[in-house]
Amino acid sequence: PPPLLEPLFPPQPGASPGFVERVRQHKVRLEWVRAEPAGLRGAVRVLNLAYEKVVSVRYTLNGWASCAEAAATYQPPGPADGITDRFAFLLPLGAAAAAAETALEFAVRYRVAGAEYWDNNEGKNYRLRGRQRVPPAAGPPQDPDSSAWIHFI
Repeated sequence: PPPLLEPLFPPQPGASPGFVERVRQHKVRLEWVRAEPAGLRGAVRVLNLAYEKVVSVRYTLNGWASCAEAAATYQPPGPADGITDRFAFLLPLGAAAAAAETALEFAVRYRVAGAEYWDNNEGKNYRLRGRQRVPPAAGPPQDPDSSAWIHFI
């Protein structure tokens, strides 16, 4: 089975107490991530400072020797708090994430009203590592005739 990306941070920061206050202070915060066969899916919350805004995720699989950026898309309806917006992203990791030794790092960028804000996990970046999935354990070998009917003549 293909490797699984394992977050080295709590994968649902948006579920922790005081999350909206952290968004208010820092303007942008990762809400959650989930590893999927297509890549890494997640959501970001931003403080609604202006109508026009751009949210993206910058990521690397090789320790920042190179990087890519994926745009996040607005997710209506907005959160019930009335002061934040939610954006969703998918990092299409493809074959590069198929290696068990994969190390993914990313940070979130929020551009609004001529300013730029980053969420880089307090300077540590958000990091995930590849972990080989354990194949399901095989049971004891079955005798092919064990379920056959026995016929007496």
